[in-house]
This record gives sequence, C-alpha cells and structure tokens, in this order.
Amino acid sequence: MPIFEYKAYAPGGATRTGVIDADTPREARVRLRRENILVSELRVAKGGRKSSKERAAALGKGPGLFERINSMRQQPSGPTGRDLEIVAALTRQMGTLLAAGIPLSDMLSAIIEQAENRRQETIFRSIRERITQGASFGDALADYPQLFTDLYVNMVRAGEATGQIDIVLLRLADFLQRQRALQRKVASALTYPVLMVVIGALVVSVLMAFVVPKITDMLRDTGQALPGPTQLLVTISNLFKDWWILIPLGIALTSVLYNRAYKTDRGQLAIDKFKLRIPIIGELLRKSAIARFTRTLATLLSSGVAAVRSLEITETVVGNRVLADATAYIRSRILEGTDIATPLKSSGAFPSVVGYMVSVGEQSGELEQMLDRVADAYDEEIEVVTERITVVLEPLMIVVLAVIVGFIVYSIILPILNVGNV
Repeated sequence: MPIFEYKAYAPGGATRTGVIDADTPREARVRLRRENILVSELRVAKGGRKSSKERAAALGKGPGLFERINSMRQQPSGPTGRDLEIVAALTRQMGTLLAAGIPLSDMLSAIIEQAENRRQETIFRSIRERITQGASFGDALADYPQLFTDLYVNMVRAGEATGQIDIVLLRLADFLQRQRALQRKVASALTYPVLMVVIGALVVSVLMAFVVPKITDMLRDTGQALPGPTQLLVTISNLFKDWWILIPLGIALTSVLYNRAYKTDRGQLAIDKFKLRIPIIGELLRKSAIARFTRTLATLLSSGVAAVRSLEITETVVGNRVLADATAYIRSRILEGTDIATPLKSSGAFPSVVGYMVSVGEQSGELEQMLDRVADAYDEEIEVVTERITVVLEPLMIVVLAVIVGFIVYSIILPILNVGNV
C-alpha cells in the first residue's frame, strides 16, 4: 500500500501536513475529506518509477518520507536518552492494546493516531505497511535499528513464535524502563565530579589569565625581589597566557587518540580494564555492567529466546569489553555442551556470588528469576555506590580547589606582607 505525503487545510483554515497510506490518491483524498481536511497537495512518498532522489529533485523540496525512512533504517543501532523513554512508553501501549484483544494492525493504527511527532508516525506507518504485505512484526521492527535493538526484535520474534507477544511487549517495557533508570543513576553519579572539575578549571583559568597578571605586575613595579612562591606563580601565569591554546588542543588530541584506540580490539580492552580499576568509579561501572548483563539475559530467556542467542545479544549491551569477552567465552563453552554457571565462574569477570546464584538457578529450573534477583541486588548496590561517590568526591574536590586557590592567594599576599615589614 503506497504512502502519501499531503499538505492540506484543517477546519478553521490552519495549514496541516502529514502522511497517509491508501491504495490510490483518490482514496487518500476521500479519507482526508471525511476528517474535514481539504487537500491542497498530495504526492506519493514511497513507490513509483522514479528514484527517491529524482522525486525530491522534481518536487524542488528536501528529502521526502521515503528518503527519511531509508535514513532511519541506516542509523546506528539502539535508542539513547529520550528515545529509550519513548520506546518504553510505546512498547507498554502496544502490549496493553494486544492484551486487550485488539488485532495487530488496529493496534498499530492506534499508535499512529496518537504519535507525538512526524518521525514516530512515519516509522509506524511503514511498519504497518510491511505487516499488511505479509512480513512478521519482528521483521518489520528490524528495519529500524535506531529504535528497536537486536534484543527487542528477537524478543518480539520469540513472542510471535510462542503466541505471547503481548506478554513479551509488557516485559520489554519493564526492561527498558529499568535500563533507563540504570543509565540515569550512573550518569548522575558521574556528572557531579565532572561538573566540579569543569567549574574548578574555569575558576583557576580566570584567576591565572586575568587576576594574577595584574597583581604581579603591580608587585614588580615596587622593585622588590619576589619570594619563591610568587615567582613560581608568575611563571605559571606567564605559561598559561602564552601557551593557553595548548590546553584545548591537548584535550582535542586526547579525545581523538582515545576514540581511535577504543576502535581497536586491544585498545578497547585496555581502556575498559583501566576504567574498572579506577577507585569507586570502577566499582560503579562494574556493578552497572553486571546489572545490565543479568537483567538482559533474564529478560531474553524468560521471553523464549535460546540461551546461545541470548548471550550473543547480551554481549553487545553490557557496555564493557571485559564483561563482553567473558560473555562470549560463556557462549562458546555452552556450544561445547557445558552449563552457564561453570564458565561464568571461571571467567573471572563476575563476582563469585553471581556464579553461585546462577548455578542454583540452573539446578532449580528458575534461572530467569534468579538472574532478576541478582539484577535487583546490583541495582540497590549501584544506589549505594552513587551515594558514596557523592560523599567522597565532594569534599575531595573542595579540598583540591581550596589548595590551588590558597596557593594563589598566599603567593600574592606574601610579597605584600614583606613590603609592610620593610
């Protein structure tokens, strides 16, 4: 079924634009007229003999719906930030509608009608079209990896295979909300120290670039020999004034080198290992990665996804190369016929308590529930570590800034006091 883009006049004379799917332009106009919408321009956004670029050039417009759909399909995998919240809300709505007995096509129509923006409407109209053409729901979602990850798509496919798509969607909504909450906890814990460092650097930079030079020039005019601390301060101030450009260049160079190193296997592994060794911060990153591992694996297994495929997906979402390699090791051992707990314990990347709980879960047949309990426990530990970071770093940063500012003040006051003693 073609998709049409239209421009029209709504009741009251307001201009309106949107998309609608219909078999013919006439049907599209009739459907819009029933909604008291007078169409002024209608064009096919998908289909036809011309290529998308040719249609855009012929219309003299920017990229149309077809181009936007293709660009969305080519975007990197996985929602971030606000997208994750939107996907979680939409997933819950879809699961609720399907659980109420509403057919899949009608459910998608309801989602389209209440879409918050043009992008959502475009995506779900395309998904509905794929389904009416015979594609499965999971395959249609797979066309948009920037919103629906491999984990999401595989869970939906498992739900379709078992006839429990509504339950799987509701479970996915819970999982996505927990993932977003975990991201916020980690971000909030790391934001404060970064903010303190930035503010401190700005304060010191202003002092060294504007305040200190003026005062030291006044001290030089007295003709007095400057004390050692003051001479050191003057030297640092002069270096800062003359070579300040090296600071942003150094930051930019470090960022480039970091990104290049992180794209290599050895570099990524070395950097992620170093992150886990950072006091307190490393503990937070390890716990968040373990919580993500256990929660993701539990969600996939409980939705009917095979263990090997579940571990393969989990490997891509743990967020740390050390634990990702451990997950790959566990998957390879399972292919050889072993259980999950044995290679998990021997990998050395997970605390022993996780291995014991997984072992108990496998023996009792409640692995998914046990993994969920581990994830809940680590979520609570993350909150504790977050509070500890705030408690430890706040006074530490204050002390560091106090020492720097104190040295500056001391170096300025010392020659003034010497003049008074002469």
